[in-house]
Amino acid sequence: MTDQLNDDDWRKKLTPEQFHVLREKGTEAPFTGKLLYNDQTGSYTCAACGNVLFDSNTKFEAHCGWPSFYDALPGTVQLTPDNSHGMTRTEVTCTKCGGHLGHVFPDAPDQPTGMRFCINSAALQFLPKRPAKA
Repeated sequence: MTDQLNDDDWRKKLTPEQFHVLREKGTEAPFTGKLLYNDQTGSYTCAACGNVLFDSNTKFEAHCGWPSFYDALPGTVQLTPDNSHGMTRTEVTCTKCGGHLGHVFPDAPDQPTGMRFCINSAALQFLPKRPAKA
């Protein structure tokens, strides 16, 4: 992880909601995230450090309240067992800054990988694909 800042620096860089999600492992309220219904073509990056995490081609509607992807770009996320809050889950963090992104679940059988990366909008930024020059 290369983007290691202290909490004061992260608070200056991130909004309060982004800090809560990315640095305190929080979760935004379901169906409230700005990227939940985004259907543009492009890339999703870590809101903390800009690491490109997901391609829009892997985004799908899971009806769970958070943006869902069936795969992450290679080497961009780390998966760690998470047994907090009396649940057994797998946490997804950014490999570049360690920011908490969300969780991944093996409950998407209609998707190519069978996986559902359930990611907080507050942890993401969207970069639209630029049209090709003629």
